[in-house]
Amino acid sequence: MAITPLDIANMALAVLDEAPIDSLDQDVKAARLINLHFDLTREAELTKYAWVFAILRAAVAGSDIGGDAFSLNFAYELPADCLRPLPPTRNGEPDGVPVSWRQEADLIYTDQPGPLLIRYVANLTDPNDWDALFTEVLVAALAIKVAHPLTHKSGMIDIARSAYDRALDAALNASAIQRGGRSYTASWAYQRGDNRVAPGDSRTMR
Repeated sequence: MAITPLDIANMALAVLDEAPIDSLDQDVKAARLINLHFDLTREAELTKYAWVFAILRAAVAGSDIGGDAFSLNFAYELPADCLRPLPPTRNGEPDGVPVSWRQEADLIYTDQPGPLLIRYVANLTDPNDWDALFTEVLVAALAIKVAHPLTHKSGMIDIARSAYDRALDAALNASAIQRGGRSYTASWAYQRGDNRVAPGDSRTMR
C-alpha cells in the first residue's frame, strides 16, 4: 500500500493523541508545524545512521590535484543525492581494505586514483522507497519535534521519545541499520581523517 507524507504526519500526530489533518497545506497549527520540520527531520534521521535501504553505490571519476605520493591527492565529487559517504575501501565493498580519506564539503579526498566506487547514504524523499522501520523512526522523530509547541504537555515529549527509542531498537534488531554505520561515532570520525593505512590489496543497492 502506498504511503504519503500526509500519512506520516498523521501517524506522528497520533503518537501525541492529536486529531489528524486533512492536508499538509491545511491552515492549522499541526499542519504548519509538521511542514516546518518534515524535510529536515527526514534528512537528519537518514544521515544519523547507515540505513540499509538508503545505501547506494556510485563509481565516481576523480581528478589529481597534485602533491606527493603520501598525500590525499585525488579529489572526487560526491553524488548530488548523497547525504554522507560511508568510509571508502579499495574495492568499494564494506569489508574491503580501508583507504585514507577526508571529506570537505561535497568532495572526498583520497590517495586512490579513480574511478572510485563509493557507498553512501542517499537522500531518498519518496516514502514508498523507505523501509517500514525507518518510517516508524521518522514518525516518532516528528512527534518529538512538534510535541511541545503543539500540545504544551511535557509528558507528550516523553511519550514521543519512548516511541522513538522503541522504533530505533526495532530497526537495529532487524538489521535495518548497518552496524558501525552511525555517523557521529569516534571510529567514523577517525576513518574520515588523514590516517594512513597499509597498502594492499544508476541505483545499485547495498
